[in-house]
Amino acid sequence: MLFHCVYFWLKSDLTPAQRAEFQRGVETLAGIKSVEKVSIGVPAATTRRPMIDHSYDVALIVECRDVAAEAAYQIDPIHLEFVEKCKHLWTKVQIYDSQ
Repeated sequence: MLFHCVYFWLKSDLTPAQRAEFQRGVETLAGIKSVEKVSIGVPAATTRRPMIDHSYDVALIVECRDVAAEAAYQIDPIHLEFVEKCKHLWTKVQIYDSQ
């Protein structure tokens, strides 16, 4: 499996409607055929420690069969539409891919 872990820092002045717009958008990614599983979350209320980054707003974990499936995810129209429609809502995106 390939784990495509995406962390979003949303703009601080977003309205509740804009946050809902982002949530709806990120949820559409589960409809991509090359994706096995999508998980969406927020920073957990775990103990604060120097090595844990709680500064992001939304975490997206996309599980794909392999590198080829992740590559297909990147060019899927659903993914491209999400980026185009929602990129104005975040200030930073950080991605970690692992196998």
